[in-house]
Amino acid sequence: MIFDAGPGELFVIRNVGNLVPPYTPDGAYHGTSAALEFAVRILEVPDILVMGHALCGGVRALLEGVPAEASDFIGPWIGLAAPAKARALARAGILDRQLCCEQETIRLSLENLSTFPWVASRIAAGTLRLSGAHFDIRSGELSVLGEDGAFGIVPPI
Repeated sequence: MIFDAGPGELFVIRNVGNLVPPYTPDGAYHGTSAALEFAVRILEVPDILVMGHALCGGVRALLEGVPAEASDFIGPWIGLAAPAKARALARAGILDRQLCCEQETIRLSLENLSTFPWVASRIAAGTLRLSGAHFDIRSGELSVLGEDGAFGIVPPI
């Protein structure tokens, strides 16, 4: 709805915290990594957009701790974003640590995407672009990550 796309125009991967893990080809289950591999190597998508959202429950769990009754998988998964939490909490004058951490998880996921060799090679070849965005469900504002590393609100059309 946000991008006015029709069925089949977007390949969407959703998970808790909208996280992209680092490249770790081992015998474990990697649903997000498998979906990325399919999108990049098979479908040859030209763009990957990592999009976080306001009031993200995964980021809240990262900041406040994972509830004990949901720690089997959520704890280790959301723990992938510990560097984003550390960066968010280290920033002076944070008015909204939730928003700051949501934005840092987007940056971290973009960094992690570059650890996949087949992503990095397509970026280097100019056949794949990575972008970051954040959607505020409450206000309807979409912010995009600029080349300067800051998020800026996209003006309404």
